[in-house]
Amino acid sequence: MTTMTLDPLAVAAGTVDDVRRSELAAFLRSRRERISPEQAGLPRGPRRRTPGLRREEVAQLAAVGVTWYTWLEQARDIQVSAQVLDSIARALMLDRGERGHLFALANSADPLPETDCPGITPALRALLEQLEPFPACIQNARYDILAYNRTYRHLLCDLDAVPPQDRNCLWLYFTHPDWRAGTADRDEATRAITAKFRAAMAEHLTEPAWKCLLKRLQDASPEFRQLWARHEVIHPSVQRTRHLLQPRVGMLRLDYTSLFTGPQPGARLLTFTPADEESHDRLQRLLALVRAEESLARTAG
Repeated sequence: MTTMTLDPLAVAAGTVDDVRRSELAAFLRSRRERISPEQAGLPRGPRRRTPGLRREEVAQLAAVGVTWYTWLEQARDIQVSAQVLDSIARALMLDRGERGHLFALANSADPLPETDCPGITPALRALLEQLEPFPACIQNARYDILAYNRTYRHLLCDLDAVPPQDRNCLWLYFTHPDWRAGTADRDEATRAITAKFRAAMAEHLTEPAWKCLLKRLQDASPEFRQLWARHEVIHPSVQRTRHLLQPRVGMLRLDYTSLFTGPQPGARLLTFTPADEESHDRLQRLLALVRAEESLARTAG
C-alpha cells in the first residue's frame, strides 16, 4: 500500500495563489460595480439590474474575451499578461494606487512608466529650460516623453493636461486630436515613427512595457494597425525636417537633434531648432505668449 504525502511547501504556495486569485476577483468585481455605463460611454439600456458595468462590457472596453474575463472574476487559475492587465485597469478607470494593487494581486510587474524618472536630473531640467525658445524634451527608446520645456509643452497641445501615462509620441500621433491636427506632415510622420518603433522594438520583444504599448496602439487605432502590418523599419537615428502647424503662431519648420543623456543608449535629449528665420521668430513669439499667460495666472492667483 502506497501512502501519498503532500509537500507542505506546495500546499502553502497553492494556498497563497488561491487567496491572491480570490482577492483579485473580488477587487475586479468591486471596481466594475462602481462604474456607471454613462461614465464608460455606454448606453444604459432598459433592463439593467447589475450595479455598474456588466462583465461583457468590461471585456468589450478592455478588448479581451468575455469568457476569459469571467474566469478572472471567478478566481480561475489562468495566466494573465501585463498588457491585458493594463487594458483592464484602463477599462475600470483605476487610479494609480488601484492600478498598483491590481498588478500586485496578479503577481505581475506594472509596465506603466513612472511619472518621476530618476534619470531626469535637476541639471537636465535646467538644460531644457535654457534651450528655450527651442522646443526640447527627454524621451526614452519607447517614445515616452519624460520631461520637456515650456515651448515643447505648448508645441502641439498642452502636455501638462495630458495624463502622464498618455505622454507618448506614438500615442499622441495616433489618438490625440490636437497633436494630429498640428502635424502638417502627418502621413509621413506617422509612417516614420511606426517604422522606427518597430526597429527599436526588436531589442525589447519580451518586455511587458513595450508589449503593453503595442497592444494599446493596436486596440485604439486602425491607422496604426495598418501601418504596423507593413513591417517597415527605419533606424531611429534617421532624422528629417518637421512641419508643424502651431495654432497660435502658425507653421513651423524644425530640424531636430537627438542626443543620448548618458554613456549607454536609453533616454535621449531631443531639441528642435528652426530651419528658417520665420520659424525662429514664431518660436520666440510662442514663448512670449506662454510667459505672459504664466505671469497673468500668477497675478490672478
